[in-house]
Amino acid sequence: MANRSDSALRDIDGYVASKLNRFSNTEKNFGSLFDFMFSEKENIMFEKSEGYRIVETTYGECRESILKRSALLGSIAESFGISRGAAVGIYLGNSREWIEVFWSVLACGFRPFLMNQRLDKATLSGAAVECGAELIIAETDELDLGIPLKVIGLNEIDPAGKALMDRVGSELPSDGFADEVLIMSSGTGEHVKLAAYTAENFYWMISDSLSIIRECPAMKKHYKGRLKQLAFLPFSHIFGLVSVYIWFAFFSRSFVLLNSLDKDTVLNTIRRHEVTHIFAVPLFWNKVYSEALSGIHKLGDKTKKRFNRAMAIYRKIADIPCIGPLFSKVAFKRVRSSMFGSSICFMISGGSEISDEVLGFFNAIGYRLANGYGMTEIGITSFETEKKYSLLSSGSVGKPFASCEYRIENGRLFVRSRSAASRVTEGGNIIARGGDWYDTGDLAECKNGRYHILGRSDDVVISPTGENLNPCLIEDKFLVDGVRECCLVALKGNGDGGDVRPTLVLSLKPFVGADGSGRIYEEVKARLSQNGLEDLITRILIVREPLMNENEFKLNRRRIAELINRGELTAYEGTQARSSAAGAGSELLSRVMQLFADALGKELSEISPESDFFLDLGGSSLDFFGVVSKIRHDYDIAFPVDSGRSLSTPSEIAAFMTETLNGGRQ
Repeated sequence: MANRSDSALRDIDGYVASKLNRFSNTEKNFGSLFDFMFSEKENIMFEKSEGYRIVETTYGECRESILKRSALLGSIAESFGISRGAAVGIYLGNSREWIEVFWSVLACGFRPFLMNQRLDKATLSGAAVECGAELIIAETDELDLGIPLKVIGLNEIDPAGKALMDRVGSELPSDGFADEVLIMSSGTGEHVKLAAYTAENFYWMISDSLSIIRECPAMKKHYKGRLKQLAFLPFSHIFGLVSVYIWFAFFSRSFVLLNSLDKDTVLNTIRRHEVTHIFAVPLFWNKVYSEALSGIHKLGDKTKKRFNRAMAIYRKIADIPCIGPLFSKVAFKRVRSSMFGSSICFMISGGSEISDEVLGFFNAIGYRLANGYGMTEIGITSFETEKKYSLLSSGSVGKPFASCEYRIENGRLFVRSRSAASRVTEGGNIIARGGDWYDTGDLAECKNGRYHILGRSDDVVISPTGENLNPCLIEDKFLVDGVRECCLVALKGNGDGGDVRPTLVLSLKPFVGADGSGRIYEEVKARLSQNGLEDLITRILIVREPLMNENEFKLNRRRIAELINRGELTAYEGTQARSSAAGAGSELLSRVMQLFADALGKELSEISPESDFFLDLGGSSLDFFGVVSKIRHDYDIAFPVDSGRSLSTPSEIAAFMTETLNGGRQ
């Protein structure tokens, strides 16, 4: 613990117990929570890279800024006639400013309405109307949701840019803090729900931390005396707000802010700041896993075989005390150094299902990755606290926390918790109240006291034989080489009877050729037979478009089915899939030509397939680097060092990309 005020305590457990005990003796409102969160003023709250410097902000500095922002916000709100208790939207990305605005809104007696920037503006405006928002704070005042709602920019409540009254200092507004926070659901359901959380709800989530660190010592580990949580998950999301921010801010730990979500920026930030804790959704872990394997494969067959042999050995000795961890530390040192480095102490995945394969990989190479469970409506309720490899890689979400209870009825998981939202509304109606059993809609099973989430009940597909097909247990079986995403849904058939058929939808990786598409179709058919599913899944569709859009972090099967039924995805069946991929090369060529035009500020009509980037179009090496970087980001293709000399026309680059994407180059 690199914390001066902690030094008198014997250990972390004692520190956590002491602080929790003191908080439990208060009224457990947001004013008390604020005081406890910002009581250790000298501790570092935020770190951020600014050029070659690492800029630090203490809890004390952040607290003073909150006091000043709240004075400015109170003055503006009064001039607008904003009523006390009104909802005030926060439309910002993760930042120091987000935290300061969050507490300023509460301190002024307004209810923070946490706006999910991943959602479209129509959804956001509907939620704003439903919760009665009277004001939104955004990066600038130019945010337009299409409704008559006041919007102010950050500059309006920036204490550094405003002349403050003498009274602004160490005192908060006298009327007291608001009593709840409004959180939006992720939007993957048919309607957005609004969950209202009180400070007492958050107290119970924080109180769970004492039992967590006793059951899972890795959770409290520090590196070089510091615990640094990567501020990766959006604070507007329940997972990011509670497990990333509230759990750790209550104990005055540090947060590392990202300048962007670009892959290289994330990895470089983790290494440079020596991040210790990363909590993220499966999409992140899947991407890191895929790129790690790709990097291993590019080192050649000898390295690949050595890695696979080490993984096989580790699986056999993983749960042998001392021997398993020591083997992992030595055998996978090079893999870790190419990923996050040596500072990582604990990681959690949550938000949707994650495969056993991905969990097994991270836990084998020496990074502790636990699977967790929670929902917008019930908060964070469990994660796997055991250290055994067999449990960590099994997909278990562990046992419910001390404040929670689980029960399973007809395969569905019900949760009751003192930390659940005090109420949940949808379409203006209260659909759940805190303290009651909540039907999560998730399928689950309990094995030896530990829970496993099997998917959503409303995603279950009924086969022609009447059997239930769980997409989460099936889709991973068909992620063959060349498939980007796989989704099992019920779709109407082509017959006049309008029959509904279990359909496997496969999204091809960019520009898989005709031969590759045909191979994928035949391999999927064979796997259906191998898994005894040929009579249950009676249709295969291949699409060119990605199944997840940029605003999603998990498959929205209902949306995908609707898009296909409306003809908004280019879907092909059987041999159609082969012919549909034949034009992929020309599409790839067109894409490269467009990148040339964008980089050089030219019209597409000025670029031909044989135009030389340097000799014909007058491009510079810096311009060319921008093109290569964009292709590398979009298609995960590594270009040779001399690519500017050997690949300088759209046709040359397109041919190189096609060969690489189809496995011709490593």
